[in-house]
Amino acid sequence: MMRIFFFILFSLISLTASAQKMLILGDSLSAAYGMKQQQGWPHLLQQRTQWQLVNASISGETTAGGLARLPALLEQHQPDAVMIELGGNDGLRGFAINSVKSNLSEIITLVQQHKATPVLMQIRIPPNYGPRYGQQFSNIYPQLAEKHQITLWPFFMDNIATNQDLMLRDGIHPNIDAQPLISDFMYNLLEKFQTE
Repeated sequence: MMRIFFFILFSLISLTASAQKMLILGDSLSAAYGMKQQQGWPHLLQQRTQWQLVNASISGETTAGGLARLPALLEQHQPDAVMIELGGNDGLRGFAINSVKSNLSEIITLVQQHKATPVLMQIRIPPNYGPRYGQQFSNIYPQLAEKHQITLWPFFMDNIATNQDLMLRDGIHPNIDAQPLISDFMYNLLEKFQTE
């Protein structure tokens, strides 16, 4: 009986050790804003994927903030991959396009230098910022994905933001009902994703 127990324990430890780890570097969209962490999509996703997810998302985070925090996060967690979900707060504050692009590019480079695989999440901002700025902002992401030859994931808010029943009153953040839908969306992307 004891031998079986240790075999099962060893198998679980081996499985945990071999699981690939993904660091989520994001803002409030990934930080379970306005709800408990257990209700957010990263926690829900963790319950069904074999990936080990480390959610390092912070509400209000900018690309500059993510860049500043990244070296310590890479050192601490040693991820196999990093999902970059940043830029929304930069866009909402009207930050210069070149600044946002430069910060994201540095984040990608740091991840690659750490022998991890970066994956970039497309981000879009509300249309009230004007079509010119909005288009320039959206273009940052495919441009960087092409430049660095990395995976670009579609924005998980595209089908959420247009449905008021899935949004908080601020019209920016997904509510608790949206979290399982985002989890499903991310699960499908993650299952197809392979690190180099």
